[in-house]
Amino acid sequence: MFAPKVDAVRHLDELTRELGLDLDAFVVYSSVSGVFMGAGSGSYAAANAYLDGLMANRRAAGLHGLSLAWGLWAQTSGMAANTDDLTRNRMNRRGGLQAMSLTEGMELFDAAVGSRQSLLVPARLDLRGVRADAAAGGGVPHLLRGLVRAGRQAARAADGGDKRRRLTDRLTGLAPAEQEALLLDLVRARAAVVLGHAGPSGVQPDMAFNEVGFDSLTAVELRNRLREATGLKLPATLIFDYPNPLALARYLHRELLPDDGVNGQELDEARLRRALASLPLARFRAAGLMDALVELAALADGAPHTRTTDENSEAEGGDEKRAIAELDVDDLVHLALGD
Repeated sequence: MFAPKVDAVRHLDELTRELGLDLDAFVVYSSVSGVFMGAGSGSYAAANAYLDGLMANRRAAGLHGLSLAWGLWAQTSGMAANTDDLTRNRMNRRGGLQAMSLTEGMELFDAAVGSRQSLLVPARLDLRGVRADAAAGGGVPHLLRGLVRAGRQAARAADGGDKRRRLTDRLTGLAPAEQEALLLDLVRARAAVVLGHAGPSGVQPDMAFNEVGFDSLTAVELRNRLREATGLKLPATLIFDYPNPLALARYLHRELLPDDGVNGQELDEARLRRALASLPLARFRAAGLMDALVELAALADGAPHTRTTDENSEAEGGDEKRAIAELDVDDLVHLALGD
């Protein structure tokens, strides 16, 4: 990322200054990712942001300097050669940009090259698409948020409770299997939109999200869309906690209709297990609880526990971790309370 951008332009800047060349122009090709802080392209965005800053430095020194932060091009050669249509569509939708034709790009170059500015952004903004995506629950790029009225965003937030009630009422009138099917369709449809598919058929119920193309960015986007559709407060780690559409639909079912799904004790147990799993095992050892945890796990399986701590010092915590995972909620609560 940095060699052809930062290093090359830095050396060119230093050499032309040292030689005292009277340049008619000093133009560098940056990227809109450096301006919009393109998520998922950190190194590339940082390298281009350096070019933008260097041209500002040249202008401040009374020298020529112009950085063109290009948007998306429609061509499928060069850097875009390995970008498929699905990925391109996702980039367009998430970034609020439309691809430029070669003719449009050259016209923008001609218009920009004589500018006295240090930074220009030759790009096509898809303002209509940004508004439509925001209305459907999608995110809005930070630099374009002034184009989406705050009142609309606040209205959507206030409408969350109504959406949850309407969805809950709709589910209540269905049989359990139909409830699950409805929520599964909801998850698959929103996932298909995030991935740029024409319909939910490309997202199978039992296929892991990471196998169909989800990453950390699209995971948050799906969370946002499901939050918009259900009115629920959902964690950013949603698809990592529930890694396929079916598991996620069942989680939404429990959240919307807790009395019809897993009972409260089981939900509390799951939350307590997750909390304990986040604690280092060294803390249990330091508190003198590790032997008790392993003993309780053995008793839960109906088998006597005969091994001592000394005999298992080489186990490196494997049995201990399994023990914590197998404890009943009552046992865990007693341990937490120290009784």
